Amino acid sequence: MNPLVQLAAEGAENPLIPPIPELVIGLIAFVIVFGFLAKKLLPNINKVLEERREAIEGGIEKADAAKTEAESVLEQYKAQLAEARHEAARLRQEATEQGTAIIQEMRAEGQRQREEIVAAGHAQIEADRKSAASALRQDVGKLATELAGKLVGESLEDHARQSRTIDRFLDELEDGASKAEATR
Repeated sequence: MNPLVQLAAEGAENPLIPPIPELVIGLIAFVIVFGFLAKKLLPNINKVLEERREAIEGGIEKADAAKTEAESVLEQYKAQLAEARHEAARLRQEATEQGTAIIQEMRAEGQRQREEIVAAGHAQIEADRKSAASALRQDVGKLATELAGKLVGESLEDHARQSRTIDRFLDELEDGASKAEATR
């Protein structure tokens, strides 16, 4: 007889429900394996999970601390940049003021030197004019005495007389020149 037919003939037994002894042995084996896994493996799994949770929380805390520190450093840099810009503006203003002051000083110095040069020039001109007038007096005096001596026929070699004649002649010339200037 065929084994399938024999099984079908025994039909009273349900194939989905295992026999009781196998069920009890399987249940005992399951409890032993579950107990072993719970005692040995579950604490290791929980330990690894706890370490990962702490690492993640620590990483988040470190990231928050780094973010806070980065923000504070950024604020410090911004403050330093603003201060540096303010300082640069102040230095530019000071340089402009100093440049203006230096230009004014140089102009004043140039004006003073120009006035000194003009005054020295006027003094030199006046000295040259006096020197020329003195030399001219002497030359004109000599010529006048020679001419007067030739006209008069006598020698005017006497120095005192010569000086008086020269002075009188030059005074008359100056009076004539001043009168001519006044009429202009």
